[in-house]
Amino acid sequence: MDDQKQYAKLFNDIDSQALISLGIILASVILLTVVSQRVLNGLANRLHGQVRFRIFALVPLTRLVILIVALAIAVPIMIEPSLRNMVTLLGAIGLAIGFALKDYVSSLIAGMVAAVELPYRPGDWVDIEGTYGEVKHVGMRTVEIQTPDDDLVAVPHLKLWDTAIYNANNGETSLQCVASFYLHPEHEAQWVRKALRDVALTSAYLKFDQPIIVVAEEKPWGTHYRIRAYPVDPRQQFLFITDLTVRGKQVLSRAGIKPALLPPDVALEAPDVAGGRRGLRD
Repeated sequence: MDDQKQYAKLFNDIDSQALISLGIILASVILLTVVSQRVLNGLANRLHGQVRFRIFALVPLTRLVILIVALAIAVPIMIEPSLRNMVTLLGAIGLAIGFALKDYVSSLIAGMVAAVELPYRPGDWVDIEGTYGEVKHVGMRTVEIQTPDDDLVAVPHLKLWDTAIYNANNGETSLQCVASFYLHPEHEAQWVRKALRDVALTSAYLKFDQPIIVVAEEKPWGTHYRIRAYPVDPRQQFLFITDLTVRGKQVLSRAGIKPALLPPDVALEAPDVAGGRRGLRD
């Protein structure tokens, strides 16, 4: 009966010797972690190039190794190393890891769905929760997006379940750009529309086999014009919008058309997926 009770017992009796051993292990973990971080960071700061970043990458890896070794030493002190206890312990650890990695597994499944449905692919310009840029790589867990500011953003595929994915070109070379102009209400609207269309037609970045649309929308503070057109290459969208904006302002300024005077309570809306502006909110 005593053997059965001892067999079923999960934790060992924690005496003073066990507490001292656990204290030594804890102190060693803290000391080794601090020393390794300082040594590796100091060494990396003395180097240059790719080697520097590889040494920086060793810092969390070293910390993880120290923690695993410490747990491997501390667990037998606290838990009786029997078969039943080990099965119970591993089951609890597996349950905790499974709960912690549920989002990771969800991203993997969403990655498989993305490989079939193709909501984005390399070369697409997408907007996912405010992150806009070109898709550079579609992995099993994340999609890598390079923003116009040259930042590489890794977005997990699980966003596919409950987030709208805006794809500006959807695997094609056609991507609509929008250049906005905010003008004083006293002007000849037909002339402005024609002038802005001519600005688009004379752009070196224009894709001629796609339509050019000039949209006018009246606001309490003035008139909002949008040039909707397509560049030759999606990667030229920002150069294209800049070209339309600069030359459009020159044409309107020479014609004596004044810009709108916006009241202080008018706020800009969020940018659209084609890099332009959706307009202003009253």
